Amino acid sequence: MKQKQARLSRLGTGLFSFLCIVYVLPIVVVLMNSFKKKSYISLEPFHLPNETTLTGLDNYTAAIDQYGFLAAVGWTVFITVGSVLVILICTSMCAWYITRVKTRVTKAIYILCVFSMVVPFQMVMFTLSLVTDRLGLGTPWGLIIIYLGFGAGLAVFMFCGFVKSIPIEIEEAAMIDGCSPIRTFFSVVLPIMKPTYISVGILETMWIWNDFLLPYLTLDLKKYKTISIVIQYMKGSYGRVDMGAIMAALIMAVIPVIIFYLSCQKYIIKGVAAGAVKG
Repeated sequence: MKQKQARLSRLGTGLFSFLCIVYVLPIVVVLMNSFKKKSYISLEPFHLPNETTLTGLDNYTAAIDQYGFLAAVGWTVFITVGSVLVILICTSMCAWYITRVKTRVTKAIYILCVFSMVVPFQMVMFTLSLVTDRLGLGTPWGLIIIYLGFGAGLAVFMFCGFVKSIPIEIEEAAMIDGCSPIRTFFSVVLPIMKPTYISVGILETMWIWNDFLLPYLTLDLKKYKTISIVIQYMKGSYGRVDMGAIMAALIMAVIPVIIFYLSCQKYIIKGVAAGAVKG
């Protein structure tokens, strides 16, 4: 029995190690090619840079100087941080309210939030683009509001699951001591919800940072561009593609997300498990 378990353990280790290599290999290939001359990226994509193919940091310099990559990073950081903060505060308060105040209206709100997760984005993207233009939301500030709408479904679902696990006696004791509902939320409920806050924040950050379609459909691209849009614009007219700059930009775009994810990954399972409690 023990030998069988040991074999299964080795088999599982080998299988997941292989999957890990498969997932990491594309990033390694992009990293290698970001230091190569443009002409050698297509000819020798899987070869390490050598004296002939090595171009140093020229691709990174081109991405920053010629394509305005730093400005795109600034707008992407602003949109990501702003959207995640708004999503966390608004959806956690909404989840707390609809969990504690059980009426037909709150049940309908919860059902609508859950239903929004299964509606394909392609069904609403043309209408969204039209409404965005008419309401003047084609700015980073307007995009934050749009992300709140699209990110609310998952966040409310996870926060509701966690709120159901919080003993209501804690909140009642705070209100007996004179706390208003707002103060009870921020002083008592919010600190308890920290695992779910971190988990939802990580998931929303990775989605918004890498998103291409929503900024492309809504932003005024003459004034504002995110990282994903700048990378797309590196493909010029008549099929001309600056592969060196694209590889460098991809690495600069991926590294912050990888660092953020690795530093916070221990909270993801804890937050998801906490949000899976049945009421």
